[in-house]
Amino acid sequence: MHFQPARTAFAVVCALAFDAAGAAELLDTVEVGVDALPPATTEFESSALSPGRESADALRDLLGVSGSRMGGHGTDVSIRGQSQTQINVLLDGAYVHGGCPNRMDPPTSYASGGKYESITVIRGAQTLEYGGGGSGGTILFERVTERFTDAEPLRGEVDAGYRENGNTAEFGVDAAGGGTQGFVRFIGSLTDAHSYDDGDGNEVPSAYTQRDGSLILGYTPTDLTRVEISYEKQETRDLLFPGAGMDSPMADNDTLRLKLDSSDVGGAFTRVKAEIYRSEVEHVMDNYTLRPQAGAFMRAPSISDTTGGRLVGELAASYGHWKIGIDTQRNDRDALRYNDTTATLNSVMWPGVEIDQTGVFAELTHAYDPQNRITGGLRYDHVRSDASKADLDPPGGPMSPNQLYAIYYKGAQAHRVTDHNIAGLLRYEHDLADRAGTLYASLSRSVRTPDATERYMASNGVTPAARWVGNPDIDPETHHQIEVGAVITGERWQAEGSVYYNDVSDYILRDRYTAAGNNASIFRNVDATLIGGEAKVSYRFTSNLHGEAGVAYVRAENDTDDRPIAQTPPLEALVTLEYMQERWIGGARVRAAATQTRVDTASSTGIAGQGLDVGETSGWAVLDLYGRYDVTDSLRLDIGVDNILDKTYAQHLNRANAFDPTQVQVNEPGRSGWVKLTASF
Repeated sequence: MHFQPARTAFAVVCALAFDAAGAAELLDTVEVGVDALPPATTEFESSALSPGRESADALRDLLGVSGSRMGGHGTDVSIRGQSQTQINVLLDGAYVHGGCPNRMDPPTSYASGGKYESITVIRGAQTLEYGGGGSGGTILFERVTERFTDAEPLRGEVDAGYRENGNTAEFGVDAAGGGTQGFVRFIGSLTDAHSYDDGDGNEVPSAYTQRDGSLILGYTPTDLTRVEISYEKQETRDLLFPGAGMDSPMADNDTLRLKLDSSDVGGAFTRVKAEIYRSEVEHVMDNYTLRPQAGAFMRAPSISDTTGGRLVGELAASYGHWKIGIDTQRNDRDALRYNDTTATLNSVMWPGVEIDQTGVFAELTHAYDPQNRITGGLRYDHVRSDASKADLDPPGGPMSPNQLYAIYYKGAQAHRVTDHNIAGLLRYEHDLADRAGTLYASLSRSVRTPDATERYMASNGVTPAARWVGNPDIDPETHHQIEVGAVITGERWQAEGSVYYNDVSDYILRDRYTAAGNNASIFRNVDATLIGGEAKVSYRFTSNLHGEAGVAYVRAENDTDDRPIAQTPPLEALVTLEYMQERWIGGARVRAAATQTRVDTASSTGIAGQGLDVGETSGWAVLDLYGRYDVTDSLRLDIGVDNILDKTYAQHLNRANAFDPTQVQVNEPGRSGWVKLTASF
């Protein structure tokens, strides 16, 4: 790992002239919101999740967030029409990259059972802190254990939930004990889900069983300093995926974290955060363990191991507040597919892929009067990618990765690739008088290195059209975005909105090879444009009655080929009405999406059915009812019915077959009643 750029960056920033006394004098009169969330951000607690819905499924209820369903587990999130590695996902500070080449286990699937104090969704490129790329946004799952006092040596909660559609039962415990000097916290959960029915009463294979546990040890010598070490283990078994060609008998993840956070470091630094983590994912998918199989017995074991760390320092200067940092991660991925009927290797899907990334960044927030501030920053990432097993040749007809690359990319071979990615951010914020709101405008540049699949996937198929082949010569994806937005608050209402324009060079497009009789799924660079926005209005009708309504839209165009980019969500809307009393809340929510006609069903071949979209998707609207009652100060009852009118519908975003790139659209659950009881102590 190469830390020399980081040393240089830290030396430059720390050598900047600043006066601590002057900084204190300025900050007494001008409050810089260094801990404030950036614009286009939504926060919620994982305790708000209803039983039987994993976190990524619930994220789809947020403005500007969509997702593709593959079954009851493993919903893949999309923000502003961007997905997969266009979004940075951190699980309590750690990157956990999934082990399935077909994304049966996206990173959010390893947060589905855990309890987090907050889940934060940042839409778009609003900060440089959380890693390279992130053009679509960032999702932060965070745990924060409050410091104990001598008068409170123990706290926690136990919960149990049930969802009738899918006969899903959940049980969870979160218990912590300690004193002023430290604590021990245990988090555990168990979920047993059967297959659900859609609105027509058709069973959708979606069952799974999941159990996970976390142990956190904390040292808290003062209110301003804490050190934590944690170990987390998650085991998911017997996952069914309708239409995917394969199911997953097992998916495991082990994550180890060491974290330091101190606001009592002295000198120029006002805060220092350091994190080290290691995640190990093991995944298996096959077509015979969990379903009847008449043809060849196929199995694909895979691993994805990630080691990384982050060091971030905050400094107060007379002219503003600095945040500087270095982060690094190394991801190693292997995936093989076997024909167990003949006991032979079929494909080297991830041929020993190694992606090693080190980045440094600096952000400065300068408030030049109480109402106006500007944030600017730069980030550099050094990324090396390689595939050590690209010459591994399966016996018989199937080809090695390098043989496949040569066919579809003019003789290309896997080789070590080094990317030098430079990103930047410039944002202006203006607070309206009398705290009536904030206006903002931003410019950003984000660069994303191709992931293991886009650069090195090597999946053989029965026919050439069933092949799926990465491009070892593909270029990184570069986004230049302009965004303007506002949050305006009245006496009884609040309105917020944003619009953005995203000009993308070298957009990494999954497409089809155009040679006659050889339409394999490939990757290539194109130019693209994404335009969209979000708007939301909330209004308090009385002291007890509150409502809000929001819409989100994105239009994505492949400018090189003059056609829509597939897998772009349609216009989406959300309307909520809540009535609150001292001990209870009742609410109704309408989730809706318009018909999506901007689709790519033919790819560059022009052959119907070879695009990434299954087809046009009809619009839909569903009604949910929910309530919460505080039985006592320590006992809470949550109850609700999702899709109460039993609507049959599917989200536009769909998924691919595990054997080939055939697209599959999965219906959402029909009417689903649920209940959850939580006892705290």
